[in-house]
Amino acid sequence: MTAPAPPRRPPSVLFVCVANACRSQMAEAFARALVGERWEIWSAGSRPAGQVHPVAIQLMEEVGLDLRSHRSKGLDAVPPRTWDVLVTMGCGDACPQVPAQTRLDWDIADPVGRRPEEARGIRDDLRRRVETLLMASPPGRD
Repeated sequence: MTAPAPPRRPPSVLFVCVANACRSQMAEAFARALVGERWEIWSAGSRPAGQVHPVAIQLMEEVGLDLRSHRSKGLDAVPPRTWDVLVTMGCGDACPQVPAQTRLDWDIADPVGRRPEEARGIRDDLRRRVETLLMASPPGRD
């Protein structure tokens, strides 16, 4: 008798920026709102700030997402694994090597210190990228 196959884990994505205080936090929130539990979604920073930046909190509140309970965390706080998708945002050499099947580097400006309309444009660009990423067929899951 053949044993049943173990349940398949959901596809996974890790969003990484330097401080895990703004862009990666926003990407994580958009992803969770979009796909819920169908993906395993995390964010982290190569040098975490310890808290989510007020600009990120404000930008996301404007679109109905609450980041006040989020915390900035380092890569040591995420599950050790080979991620299906790793998305880095603006950390360049500060992003350590993290095992991933697919690696993407999104050139997204930091919204902190920008005029409100610029910051909103960055947020909206990030939302479009997350939607495109998560609505595509997950890597290795066909």
